Amino acid sequence: MKIMVAYDGSRNAKLALAQTVDMFRCNRPRLLLAGVAENPRDATDANESLFQQEVAELRAALEEGVAFAEGEGFEAEMLLAEGDARKMLLHATQRHSPSLLVIARHSHKPDGGIIAQSLSYFVDELDYMTFGKVSSFLARRVECPLLILPSP
Repeated sequence: MKIMVAYDGSRNAKLALAQTVDMFRCNRPRLLLAGVAENPRDATDANESLFQQEVAELRAALEEGVAFAEGEGFEAEMLLAEGDARKMLLHATQRHSPSLLVIARHSHKPDGGIIAQSLSYFVDELDYMTFGKVSSFLARRVECPLLILPSP
């Protein structure tokens, strides 16, 4: 069994990795942590150096995630891609054929009351309609089972 975990080193990605390790501890699947660095549209020298810094930070985060998984007794490896996160993750699932893809849903949920929650819901729906999200894109296209873990 091979489980691919979309991983960017964020708090939500770390929580998703920890939950995956807890849920599948008895199966001991091979974990593939996949991270995507998005290339800037403007190819100036300043943007290129920022992009290279982002790639280095993502590589370090992936190495940290692999070390965590290996420390928990899992066989783990990393995959670092460049481009649109949605398309690169979809391509990675097609190429590596995981038994399961795990992604963390990013939370922009405010701590406020009902008005703030309603506004957050409206913004989420607008974002989905206009830009799409990684999770909704993959849910419609990925050919392996998809587990979307909510953020606390």
